[in-house]
Amino acid sequence: MLRSPRHRLPACLLLACVLLACVLVACDRAPPPAPAARTAAPAAATRPAQAVRQLTRHLRDNDLVAFAHEAVPPALHAQLERAWSAGHTRWPLDELPFDDRVPALLKSLAAPQAQTDLQRVFDQQFAHAPRQIKGAAASLGLFGAQYIQRQGDYSDDERQHYAQLIQATSAWATTAPLSDRARAQRALAALTVAARRTGLDSAADFQRAGMEESLRRMGGFAQAFKQALAAYGLDLDASLDGMHATLLQQTGDRARVRMQYRYAGRDIDTVVAVQRIDGRWYLSDYLHHAGKAVATTPAPASR
Repeated sequence: MLRSPRHRLPACLLLACVLLACVLVACDRAPPPAPAARTAAPAAATRPAQAVRQLTRHLRDNDLVAFAHEAVPPALHAQLERAWSAGHTRWPLDELPFDDRVPALLKSLAAPQAQTDLQRVFDQQFAHAPRQIKGAAASLGLFGAQYIQRQGDYSDDERQHYAQLIQATSAWATTAPLSDRARAQRALAALTVAARRTGLDSAADFQRAGMEESLRRMGGFAQAFKQALAAYGLDLDASLDGMHATLLQQTGDRARVRMQYRYAGRDIDTVVAVQRIDGRWYLSDYLHHAGKAVATTPAPASR
């Protein structure tokens, strides 16, 4: 499903977006509008579980800019900004499976007459077709679970966590009113406007805008995205609000934190690794992926 042509919308679009979003819901990411200007920086995460709660709060507040600042040490953040501006990474958006689809998704939604064209596709293929959509949701769940287990640079913790999210998403999608024309019409209206406001519909746009500005713009789109999903019964903010993080164990500068929350009608229970650097705690998987993004960035040519 996720590899199908992007004109297979909006039902397929919504299902694909949900799969992307489910990876964010954890202690991870998902964004609505970020503040116009950042004020005082939040207190450093000096305890393992606090690091998880802090990042979750940024997601709930729709502040991807703050999330990016708090997810990695300052020196690594600066390296990521340079790599982003050079077009070598889109971290933290790179944390998403199928992240290369994000510009194409925005481009599809921002295109002239997108709402009219996508509504026509919906009416032809998906309106009043709950059986077909239920089958698509089941297939998406199967494909997504197989992808997470076999592909990508994921830790064992991530694979276990994301598998739960994908299963919950697939089960939700089989009963959600995704064939409802009125809901689709409202969702498309909001998403097309939000996509155009980002001004980001290509990899080059993300590069030109830079890391911080791109993440700020994506906040507005994420807000519309969350609201669209809520209309179908999937409340991502409620999942973030209800997340509990508790310390399981700590040995020196390494720790394990248990995360529990309700998502798509199911209880999610997972464990994440965190580590301390210069007195502050960070999620190990984020450090790994961010470090890898910087390590694969070509070194500047010497003069």
